[in-house]
Amino acid sequence: MNSRAIAAVTAVVLAVAGSILLVSYTNGAEQRAFAGVQTSEVLIVSAAVPAGTPADVVLQSATRQAVPAKALPADAVSDPAAINGLVTTVDLVPGEQLLRTRFRDPATMQDPGTTAVPAGMQEVSILLAPQRAVGGLLKAGDTVGVFISLKTEVTRLTLHKVLVTAVQGAPAPAAEDSTSGASPGAASENLLVTLALTAANAEKVVYGQEFGTIWLSDEPSTAVEDGTRELTRDGIYK
Repeated sequence: MNSRAIAAVTAVVLAVAGSILLVSYTNGAEQRAFAGVQTSEVLIVSAAVPAGTPADVVLQSATRQAVPAKALPADAVSDPAAINGLVTTVDLVPGEQLLRTRFRDPATMQDPGTTAVPAGMQEVSILLAPQRAVGGLLKAGDTVGVFISLKTEVTRLTLHKVLVTAVQGAPAPAAEDSTSGASPGAASENLLVTLALTAANAEKVVYGQEFGTIWLSDEPSTAVEDGTRELTRDGIYK
């Protein structure tokens, strides 16, 4: 074997030996770093994960890693069962620890612009012109007073502080009319307002929509409810 061949073989052997030594040193350094330190295993994200991804999909690409117990967040996921059936609520990036607070039950997640329905209540949607729904300014989470006027020419503030769970078709701000100073156009668009109601109150709202008209007021929790009575055609309160 000539000298060039010997030199080439020697270089390869040295490179392999160097790699083995480097890996051994790295592993040894990690062991030395954790020597005498209590550690815990956590799950680490190894690939980008978009919000709304099921936990079982996330776990397919997650890896386990030992970290000092003192540096372990209280909500770190070490047991996959802790997130079983849940979905991510935010985007996850490679290298970050899986945290329980970044997962939720999909049944409890709400679409943007909506509010969860309180337990025991049901939702009813009513179609209203903007002027009957505080100028179209209502949004999910607001509470409203419900005025019902019947064809018998009677008006009554029937329900107080009803939760709005969604508003669809809210009019967008229109460009101001340079000749009149008005903002025409969008104000004529109807709104679909969804309310959270008990069964008994849902009946009243549906009855009012079917056989009369409905007007909503913005009624926050601090609004006074006293002094309302049934108003007749002649302006007489009963």
